Amino acid sequence: MTADLSQIVKAYDIRGVVPDQWDEALAELFGAAFVRVTDADAIVVGHDMRPSSPGLASAFARGAARLGADVTLIGLCSTDQLYFASGSLDLPGAMFTASHNPAQYNGIKMCRAGAAPVGQDTGLADIRALAEEWSEKGAPEAAATPGTVTERDTLQDYAAHLKGLVDLTGIRPLKVVVDAGNGMGGHTVPTVFAGLPLDTVPMYFELDGTFPNHEANPLDPKNIVDLQARVREEGADIGLAFDGDADRCFVVDERGEPVSPSAITALVAARELAKHPGGTIIHNLITSWSVPEVVREQGGEAVRTRVGHSFIKEEMAKTGAIFGGEHSAHYYFRDFWNADTGMLAALHVLAALGGQEGTLSELVAAYDRYASSGEINSTVTDQAASTARVRAAYEGGDGITLDELDGLTVTAADWWFNLRASNTEPLLRLNVEARDEATVARVRDEVLALVRATD
Repeated sequence: MTADLSQIVKAYDIRGVVPDQWDEALAELFGAAFVRVTDADAIVVGHDMRPSSPGLASAFARGAARLGADVTLIGLCSTDQLYFASGSLDLPGAMFTASHNPAQYNGIKMCRAGAAPVGQDTGLADIRALAEEWSEKGAPEAAATPGTVTERDTLQDYAAHLKGLVDLTGIRPLKVVVDAGNGMGGHTVPTVFAGLPLDTVPMYFELDGTFPNHEANPLDPKNIVDLQARVREEGADIGLAFDGDADRCFVVDERGEPVSPSAITALVAARELAKHPGGTIIHNLITSWSVPEVVREQGGEAVRTRVGHSFIKEEMAKTGAIFGGEHSAHYYFRDFWNADTGMLAALHVLAALGGQEGTLSELVAAYDRYASSGEINSTVTDQAASTARVRAAYEGGDGITLDELDGLTVTAADWWFNLRASNTEPLLRLNVEARDEATVARVRDEVLALVRATD
């Protein structure tokens, strides 16, 4: 396949429709390019439950082996299980998944040894360039000695590592409803939760990459409706929802109400700071004000960064941070090679809840202090012009500060908002937070009127 890879190579990974935009032949070239760019003599490869994933993963492995690298195939796994394998085996890794995207999509998330990220400026652009060249001119010459391809199961070791980081043996029994969304949570949760004092109520644990029940994206409210109803029906203590590749975890309290990922970030940060006093916590610029507040109250140092896993991981490595969180429900741990793992965050929440007698809603109230709009997308024809209108309206306002760390952030005494352009679509994404709902509504409406003025 000769293809314009600019359409499928995103800022942090490869993602597109199979086989319309890419296929196994191109996956084989990506495998070869990955080995060439990372200069790896051995790699680890895993995949999710999508129908196209096993074939793509095998093709990638062939391409890597053709250039002399030994490949360890770990088969079905969650993305954070692949990061575990990369970290524990000290090998570059590739995970075949399109996360929460529809069934016809697939992609590759790649990392260097120790789960270090591969981003646009740290190898992805070079991988794309090689794959494009070879797609046009033919595959590279094979190594004199091809690499080997072997299989290995890492699920038990992954589960043991996580349970070694959070002690749940002494917690009170909890009833937990888990919605795996027919994704990889159905593969990992039974093994991770085995032996813990948890009464697990499974929902949609059958691995099915066609997602017959709902999209595997728990940040969309419509996709947690079933979980909310089941938590109330069961009288459960907590509900957990995982996305398709199970690297993100979303939490529902005992009333069936969603718990803000920012509140989870603050809760886990407090727990990590109790273990590592004075540590650094990373948060992106659209997490709640409550996160840096809690970090400072617990004696830690809060560091603000751009949105996106490569930025978080880079800052964690630079600062030696113990934990990082994003409002998208990605949670990063120093004890997990600075990689993101929703499962470890879930274990922290279960440990905190089971270590006291109150309800989850009571527990998280201390960490959920502000009203917010959630992310609101606007389709615009000119992102720069719309952003400029907003900047002009607020620049120089009394008590207002502006910064452009990631998009445009405008901050006042009682509210803030961030307006960011999508890298892949003609969208502007707005997040607003304030001390009360009325102020959120006012600021939201003001900004949206400016954004959509001529669109």
